[in-house]
Amino acid sequence: MEPTNGNFVQRHAEAVALQHHVEVLHAIGDPNQKEKFLFDEKVINGLKTLIVYYRNTKNPLINFSRRMKAYKLGFQNMQKPDIVHANVLHNNLFFPVYLKKKHKIPFVITEHWTAYQENASDAHGSVWRFFAKYIGNQSSTMMPVSKNLKRGLEVLGIKVPIHVISNVVNTDIFKINEQKKKHDVFSFVHISNLVERKNPDKIIEVAHRLHQQHQNFQLLIGGDGDLRPIQDLIKKLKAESYIKTFGKLKLDEVAEKMQESHAFILFSENETQGCVIVEANACGIPVISSAVGGTPEFVSPQTGILVERDNLEQLYDAMKAMLLHEKTFANPQDLHIGIEEKYSPKNIAKQYSNVYESVLKS
Repeated sequence: MEPTNGNFVQRHAEAVALQHHVEVLHAIGDPNQKEKFLFDEKVINGLKTLIVYYRNTKNPLINFSRRMKAYKLGFQNMQKPDIVHANVLHNNLFFPVYLKKKHKIPFVITEHWTAYQENASDAHGSVWRFFAKYIGNQSSTMMPVSKNLKRGLEVLGIKVPIHVISNVVNTDIFKINEQKKKHDVFSFVHISNLVERKNPDKIIEVAHRLHQQHQNFQLLIGGDGDLRPIQDLIKKLKAESYIKTFGKLKLDEVAEKMQESHAFILFSENETQGCVIVEANACGIPVISSAVGGTPEFVSPQTGILVERDNLEQLYDAMKAMLLHEKTFANPQDLHIGIEEKYSPKNIAKQYSNVYESVLKS
């Protein structure tokens, strides 16, 4: 259960399914549907997945009531679980609290929302904070994806056990692919949803400046967001020859972009983990990342370069250092092995299993 349709949630569920029977339940509001409730059951990558759509209104209290009703109706069509694994401290999670009180089913929570980072605990106000704290402390264990997020949960007032368990990296997809030829010219790549906090415009501006001194590189930039603003900027800078855009990619296509490139750039305002940086390392390429949120936990001198948030000079210097090979990093094979040992589905599944077993024994 999660407030958004998250790829990270799906990957966690698929990892856990390596060792356990997993079923997925989610509720989504739709203001356009005529029926009060609609059921959409399918099998996604081997997992029974039931999404219950409820008719949304302009009244948040009615919406909350219908959301809880949607979860109850959906739950009747699921196999009764030994444990519920929920995602993100959100009012959706009053449903696992209900299951705990009504049916004595324990629940654990994976947390990967930037709203609960160490420096953002008050971002949504005291009422939100109160309910988030209540739900979190009703769980048996909380599992943030980074140490930074763990500290944020402690600031929030979470007293239950907290275990850091990272996002999953599918190392069967994100791997070194000898069949994929690198671009002839040194290639930086940035892949995101291209929203403002990802700073795609700043990456483009720094690449443009670097190109005035060093022409032997290109920047590949894109993802599942709106391409028009960055395409307009590239055109304004007359940078079309060395800054290329691309649209939404499937997971294997993301890996291919990384495998064809020489370095990955993430210059975000905030990140709970920055899963793309470890995915890039899994493909054997070093990264440049802003040191925000949990990213410093996942970048070392052997795997990439950290730069200060919004520091364009440091980003310029980091790109230049990589382009001119002024810094050395672990070889591609070691980069991949390092990620596989920590974040592969098998490893993450084992960590979750240890938590489940501990909760069910207590």
